[in-house]
Amino acid sequence: MAHRSKYKQYWRKNLQYLSILLTIWFAVSYGFGILLVDQLDQIRLGGFGLGFWFAQQGSIYIFVLIIFVYVWLMNRLDRKFGFDEKEHGDR
Repeated sequence: MAHRSKYKQYWRKNLQYLSILLTIWFAVSYGFGILLVDQLDQIRLGGFGLGFWFAQQGSIYIFVLIIFVYVWLMNRLDRKFGFDEKEHGDR
C-alpha cells in the first residue's frame, strides 16, 4: 500500500509540472502571439515587432525550452522517488 501512495504522489507532482509548463506555453503562444500582439509590436526585435516574433518564433523557442526544463524536473523527481535509471540498472 505504501508503494501505491508513492506512485500517486509521483504522478500528482508530474501532473503539476505539466500543468504549470503548459500554462506558460499557452500564455506565451496565445497571449503574446495573439492577444497582446498589437502592444508587443511597439517593441522592435530584429526589424520586426515583438508580437510578430512571439507568434512566429518565440512560442517555438519557449516550447523547446520547456521540454528541457521538463526533462530536468522529471530527472529530479525520479531521483527523489527512487525511480531513476541508475538505481534500477536499466541503462
